[in-house]
Amino acid sequence: MDIAIRPADAAEYEALGEITAQAYLRDGLLDFGESDSYLGELRDVAGRSAAADILVAVRNGALLGGVTFVPAGGPMADIARPGEAEIRMLAVDRAARGQGAGEALVRACVERARATAGCFRIVLSTQRTMLAAHRIYERLGFVRTPERDWNPLPHLDDITLLTYQLTL
Repeated sequence: MDIAIRPADAAEYEALGEITAQAYLRDGLLDFGESDSYLGELRDVAGRSAAADILVAVRNGALLGGVTFVPAGGPMADIARPGEAEIRMLAVDRAARGQGAGEALVRACVERARATAGCFRIVLSTQRTMLAAHRIYERLGFVRTPERDWNPLPHLDDITLLTYQLTL
C-alpha cells in the first residue's frame, strides 16, 4: 500500500510529537540535546495544531512522520511574509526513512499552498546538516534564499538556519 498523507488525528499527536522529537535528537539537531527548550515545542503537536495544519504520512495504519504547514503567517510562522506559506518541523521516523514519506509530506504542503488563496510562495528554514531534506527541497524546485537565513538564538553565533523558497 502507498503512503497516504492526511491531517493528523488528535489521537496521533503524542506519537507524532515523539517521532519529531526523536528525529531531531537522534540526528543531533538540538544544540542542547535533551535539555534543549525546542524539544518541548517539537513534542507539542496539540499546541501546533491550534495555529497551523498538521499533516501525517501513514502506510498500512503505521505513522511514518509528519509536518507542520503554516498557511499564512500567524504564531507558527518563523519567516513567512504576506502571501507566503511555511513548512516547519518535517520529521520521519528513522525506521521509515528512504521510503518517500518526507517527499510526500513536502509535496502535500506545496499542494496546500497552491490551494491557499493569495499564496504565491512557500518558504522554510533548515539546518546545515539536514542534507537529506535539502535534497528533497531541491528536487521539488525549492531554491536557496541566503538573504533570508536567520538565527533563532542570536546570542549564539553558530545556529544560522538556511532558508529555501518555492514560487508557486
